[in-house]
Amino acid sequence: MQLVLFDIDGTLLIGRGVGREATRRALLEVFGTSGTLDTHHFGGKTDWLTLAEVLAGDGFTAEAIGQWMGVYEQALARHTADLIPAFTVEALPGALDTVTALRRREDMVIGIVTGNVAATAPLKLQAAGFDPLWFPVGAYGSEALDRNDLPALALERATAFCGQPILPGDVTVIGDTEADIACARALGARAVAVTTGFAPRDRLEAARPDHLLDDLSGLLPLLG
Repeated sequence: MQLVLFDIDGTLLIGRGVGREATRRALLEVFGTSGTLDTHHFGGKTDWLTLAEVLAGDGFTAEAIGQWMGVYEQALARHTADLIPAFTVEALPGALDTVTALRRREDMVIGIVTGNVAATAPLKLQAAGFDPLWFPVGAYGSEALDRNDLPALALERATAFCGQPILPGDVTVIGDTEADIACARALGARAVAVTTGFAPRDRLEAARPDHLLDDLSGLLPLLG
């Protein structure tokens, strides 16, 4: 049994700014400030880490933010749902066809490893034409400060879901940043990077993924 874990933003879809604006509104609602959001680089970070970075100057620690994460997550989901009809959220090249093909495989579980909080991930997926139920397991940016902790959590959930063990070497993590490659390495999984998102090709090459693709249309031959 193989486990294939997809990042969302820059890998499966492009949100065209909806995430940043929803984050701004949720930050103001829950914390009373948007901190350094205007200059913040999201790529590869968990939402928990993003909050810790943008709110550091306002005196909020990562631990304190973790205690507020449930409240923040619900606010972020509400603002995302309100805003998303006004943004053109689209699947990236090859993404829908690739996921559709993988869903037909009986030897494969597909899931999500993303910096997004659990409540917003399905909203973005659905807006881009994916059924969130296609991804029965996942690990999310509201569950860990460090993205490297997420693949192991997703693997644990996938093992429970399919009722049989899956080895780290049978896991593939697909993403668009160096952080996606690093979190695959933290598990001992295969790292596949795509150039459709936040990181340019030269930085992805320097991070040495097992495979570097122009987009997800090249993924299926790698999975056997």
